[in-house]
Amino acid sequence: MSAPSDEGLPSRPKEEAGEEKGPSKSALKKAQKDREKAEKLAKRLALEEEQRMKAEASDTAKHLYGPLSGQSARPVKKFCKSLQDLESVAEDEEVTVQARIYNARAQGAKLAFLVLREQEHTIQVVVAEGGAHGISRQMIKYCAGVNTESFVRVTGLVKAPKDPVHSTSLSNQELHLESLYVVSPAEEQLPLQVKDCIKPPSTREEGEGEADTNDPNATLKTRLDNKILATRAPATNAIFQLQSEICTIYSQYMLSHGFTMIQPSYLAGAATEGGSGVFEVTYFERKAYLTQSPQFFKQMAIAGDIGPVFSIGPVFRAENSNTKRHLTEFTGLDYEMPIQEHYHEVLSFGEDLMLHLIRQLLSRPKSKHLTSIIRDAGYPDAGNFQVPPEGTKATRITFQEAKTLLKDSGFDIGTDPHADIDTAQEKALGDLIKQKYNTDFFTIDQYPLSLRPFYTHPSPSNPELSNSYDFFMRGQEIMSGAQRIHELPMLKEMMKAKGVNPVDPGFKDYEEAFRYGCPMHGGGGLGLNRILQFFLGLNNIREATLFPRDPVRLGP
Repeated sequence: MSAPSDEGLPSRPKEEAGEEKGPSKSALKKAQKDREKAEKLAKRLALEEEQRMKAEASDTAKHLYGPLSGQSARPVKKFCKSLQDLESVAEDEEVTVQARIYNARAQGAKLAFLVLREQEHTIQVVVAEGGAHGISRQMIKYCAGVNTESFVRVTGLVKAPKDPVHSTSLSNQELHLESLYVVSPAEEQLPLQVKDCIKPPSTREEGEGEADTNDPNATLKTRLDNKILATRAPATNAIFQLQSEICTIYSQYMLSHGFTMIQPSYLAGAATEGGSGVFEVTYFERKAYLTQSPQFFKQMAIAGDIGPVFSIGPVFRAENSNTKRHLTEFTGLDYEMPIQEHYHEVLSFGEDLMLHLIRQLLSRPKSKHLTSIIRDAGYPDAGNFQVPPEGTKATRITFQEAKTLLKDSGFDIGTDPHADIDTAQEKALGDLIKQKYNTDFFTIDQYPLSLRPFYTHPSPSNPELSNSYDFFMRGQEIMSGAQRIHELPMLKEMMKAKGVNPVDPGFKDYEEAFRYGCPMHGGGGLGLNRILQFFLGLNNIREATLFPRDPVRLGP
């Protein structure tokens, strides 16, 4: 029987155009390889996890390290609040300290070395396998991998190293680790390394200027942008420790001389000292202003019979000055006191205050130690500040004597005897005074009345001069002061002469201080940041300010 013929059967339809074909052989092959890779990866991860679990299960030291949170930490026998306290701990005594990881490195699988840091103090920690507590290799690996700057709690035995550890400040001691718990971990990638802030920033910057690419150290701008990390550098930390010392010495001196500390307001309802130089703020449904100084409040306190007063607080200046010695907010050390006979009582008191302050900074053990840390970090002028010997008064010259000294030294001071001394001339004057009197601190007395504010008392002997003065360190101003006008008729007359309207808002309460009788008085306002800057010879006032504010910086 013959096979049936295809003849007459309908033909198979052709594939329509654009119809999808099945996966190609190459695509199928690639998919197969991807599946195999994924399976291998999964097996490898599972194996690693299994090995990790086994290692963890066999790790007899797992209770001796790890995050402190949720960890059953070993009980503390002896807690040292500072690394420096370790110097008085006997060898082989167990102690617990809290500090930062400054450096961590493994020396093979059985040994690692850590360096702990607390301010300027550092100590080496030895992490060795075995020991009384059975330190494991897993623990050694963990300790060597803790991120730099992490805050840790370390317990160990105090030991004397075989050879002094010259890379740490506690060179004759080290800790042999028994446990390590991470109190707070630092991120692995830091925006700034603390070691890059050990030396001073480049002096080529003006204000916050551009980075100096030839300088391996972090620039001032980088430090200001990363203030928390930068402040951990020993010298930077010491600068602000010394700032605290200045405030302490100042307060103790004022209290010992019968002054009362007051807390003036730093908000005012009117721009009483010039509208262009104040910061305006919203105060509920009306305007208010940050005060340029506690000047009016100090005078009101004198009129209120509180007696000689002083304060430590912020001063705000809305001036668009981007220089190395100007800020829009700084700390003022202000004082005001009654006058018995002559305004030089106030001037002499201020001079004695400054000489005492500087001499204390140069002689007190803590201040000397802090200054030495700063100097050794690369600030050669730190502590190298000259003042007259004990029992000697400060160098004082008049405004006209200052101009004569400049003129005799070849400076062009112009023909106007009442023209102010500019910044460059002040610095030059500082050098001249240093050469002539061997001092970095001096005062200038009897400024022209035209250069001083309306509340400055005129000189009774010369109406063109005033009972006012400025203080200088290394030829740069740190204070303006004066006798204030205490009689209301004269005050109103001077206000009008200076273009100040006595009936303007903000002056009513100020005038009130003089309506019912007020003693003669005077005072001044010292700039804490400038005192610190010029005593240490810092290039920029921002280095002497924890959180500087200037026309372009409002953080951190």
